[in-house]
Amino acid sequence: MTRQILPTRIDRHGPVYQANREAMLEQLKLLDKLLAEARAAGGEKYVKRHHERGKLLARERIELLLDRDAYFLELSPLTAAGTEYPIGGSVVTGVGVVSGVECVILANDPTVRGGSVNPFSGKRITRAIEICRTNRLPLLFLVESGGADLPKQAEIFVPGGALFRDLTQLSAAGIPTIALVFGNSTAGGAYNPAMCDYAVLVKERAKVFLGGPPLVKMATGEESNDEELGGAEMHARISGLADELAVDELDALRLGRRIVADLNWSKLGPRPKPCFAEPRYDAEDLLGLAPADLKIPVDMREILARIFDGSEFDEFKPLYGTSLITGWASIHGFPVGVLANAQGVLFSEESQKATQFIQLANQRDLPLLFIQNVTGYMVGKKYEQGGIIKHGAMMINAVSNSKVPHITLQIGASYGAGNYGMCGRAYNPRFLFAWPNAKTAVMGPQQLAGVMSLVSRAAAAAAGRPFDEQADAFQRAYVENQIEQESLAVFNSARVYDDGIIDPRDTRTVLALALSASHSNEVRGARHFGVFRM
Repeated sequence: MTRQILPTRIDRHGPVYQANREAMLEQLKLLDKLLAEARAAGGEKYVKRHHERGKLLARERIELLLDRDAYFLELSPLTAAGTEYPIGGSVVTGVGVVSGVECVILANDPTVRGGSVNPFSGKRITRAIEICRTNRLPLLFLVESGGADLPKQAEIFVPGGALFRDLTQLSAAGIPTIALVFGNSTAGGAYNPAMCDYAVLVKERAKVFLGGPPLVKMATGEESNDEELGGAEMHARISGLADELAVDELDALRLGRRIVADLNWSKLGPRPKPCFAEPRYDAEDLLGLAPADLKIPVDMREILARIFDGSEFDEFKPLYGTSLITGWASIHGFPVGVLANAQGVLFSEESQKATQFIQLANQRDLPLLFIQNVTGYMVGKKYEQGGIIKHGAMMINAVSNSKVPHITLQIGASYGAGNYGMCGRAYNPRFLFAWPNAKTAVMGPQQLAGVMSLVSRAAAAAAGRPFDEQADAFQRAYVENQIEQESLAVFNSARVYDDGIIDPRDTRTVLALALSASHSNEVRGARHFGVFRM
């Protein structure tokens, strides 16, 4: 079937386009500032101290580990932004190519509180390992950590134990785990290399022990030094914890690359088509297409035309349920099924259309791309009587039980149950990315504040007391501001509710990398779904 070429009709000089572009450029300045802060690691003082000790930084280790000119898609870089913790969460995570194999790389950042793990570090690490598991990607763990950030142990200890479980479950699933230990790996962190399939320790640098000399002396009265307790040579010659003894950091990275090369690893998913056409339109246009005011509709087909191969799209049910666009396309040669919100609201027709389309994608074993700009499912007497609840439930059922890879992109609003039906974080997409203008919340700030005001007004009337209009106005303003701040992309990204905020111009590349990583696992759809309430 020949796909249609999506046309373009944008007015680059129009007021809406220009306002969108200016707003997006301002948001990208903020994004660049936050990313620079994350890349600065623990700051100039601690970076200098680390280098003076002859050690590489976490990102330097990653760069040397990767194949030359290979990509590295950093995940969750804004973890902990705006919180009491350092931005980035004292770890670096991402997907990159090592010895020709796409791997998840997880690196402790020893310049940030010695690489110790805080509650946000744990969220970022957990998400990285989930990406390993669902996409069947080998894990390279670059270890240098003092274990838990002890003042925060109450928030870390219980959930933190899942890391050991996750590492062993990856191994049980046949997904290789490789630890390269560059420095301290103490207390709970000592189990990290032990739980991995392969462990490489750097001579005279790596220190792996449950308790250091002071703790051992206090607990047992025994006198010892670091090397006797947990030095790399001791673990290579006596305990057997080390599988390889590296002479220095560069040698450890070389050994890590060699281990990956010897895995005999191959992807289970189909290969992309080797030949594909670039979009016909400039990705720069996306800056002016991203909605600055989420109340103003965006022409979703203009966005799709700048993402798909050749700007080609085979639309499914174009005349039915027109608030949701569905159809078939390809990105860098990877075929996909696409669900994109043409308008913010989902009606019964859109819900039924989406349900059928998701089933078809599963029959065809094709990944699904969800592009969100959704305010939720339609409400009102007419729509309730028409079955919007059961039709929305059908769509959510289909999303929940679909087995093909899901990738979600938030380009505007992501409100209410529309977030669920369009495969939000709770529905386990393989990857989820957001544009800087995206907002996620139970509903828009004004709507939420208005609902609370109406409830308060009704309660006052029922109690027979006068309604304080001045207090209500103050409360509405306060709630609107709170919900606005909590709905912003940076707020959600800091809590690892997405895998990163991306420049709209990079959308096609990021989606292609996510699709490529997803194809490390098999791409096979569900043959059975739950009961659909008709």
